[in-house]
Amino acid sequence: MQKGKPAKKYSQAGRVHDTIRLIEARHGITIEELAEETGVNRRTIHRDLNAILEAGYPLVSEWLNGSKAYRFLTRFKDIPPINFTLQELMTLSFLRSQLDILKGTPFREDMEAIFHKVNSVLPPRYAAHMERIARVSLPLLQGGRDYGKVAEPLKLMRDALLYQYRLTLGYRPPGKRRTAEYKVDPYTLIFYKGGLYLLGYAHNRKALRTFAVERISQVRVEKERFEMPEEFRPEEQLKSAFGIVEEKAMTVKVRFSPQIAHAVGDRLWHPTQKIRRERDGSALLSFTAGGRMEIISWILSYGRYAEVLEPEDLREEVKGIVTEMAGLYK
Repeated sequence: MQKGKPAKKYSQAGRVHDTIRLIEARHGITIEELAEETGVNRRTIHRDLNAILEAGYPLVSEWLNGSKAYRFLTRFKDIPPINFTLQELMTLSFLRSQLDILKGTPFREDMEAIFHKVNSVLPPRYAAHMERIARVSLPLLQGGRDYGKVAEPLKLMRDALLYQYRLTLGYRPPGKRRTAEYKVDPYTLIFYKGGLYLLGYAHNRKALRTFAVERISQVRVEKERFEMPEEFRPEEQLKSAFGIVEEKAMTVKVRFSPQIAHAVGDRLWHPTQKIRRERDGSALLSFTAGGRMEIISWILSYGRYAEVLEPEDLREEVKGIVTEMAGLYK
């Protein structure tokens, strides 16, 4: 380099362009490798990766040989044309109809966008088939929740889940009037009994917590990103719960009368369940799980056709509730 000639400035735009090419060229590349290739520090690489994410690139990360590596989800230009059978289109239409319960959420909007894209490339004859197929299933939904008022917070949560950004949530717990603030690493979005729940690590509680989405009043995406614990498995996290409430597990035994024994015995209520049919046609169902109020609510939904046998304290609690209910109908 000649004396007095200024050094060539490496702009962020140029560096980001080179970073994108490096990620595309390799199956996975680490922060250290990117920093070495571009000649900048780790902090600058993190800023560049954020810029790539904000530009809409499907950047994902994974652990390779003890180091976190970044890659793009797929190379879209290499994807061959996708063909659908009528049976597959019917299945897609069926799943689309089931999402009516998520009306007002970005997930419903995304599904509509997907079907718009599918319809836009179908010949007129197949587009007509799609219109007919859309009517072969009818969802009868009851007790749906209004997610329209949390549509924007849900969009922020969706992106934070995708890119692993920490969140600050304004949340109103059940039975409380005041909103509490939680700093949360969002791990998993759970769909349970027609409702959406966010499962994440709450820093101010130092534990995993479940948040009902409709009770989230505001969402702020923080600049910090988090690492998902390698040992975290949502299905393992909730395996001892009857629903989504984690409590100390107890062994429950319930007798269901002959009138509804077939309806109860044909379904899976919990992975630990055991069912025994009695000579009189009744069914004894036992399982080991936590979530006391969820279990009580489920038992009461069968009214006089379900009797709690064990544990004794649960039987007494249900008995007390039934006695109070009887008082209402004197």
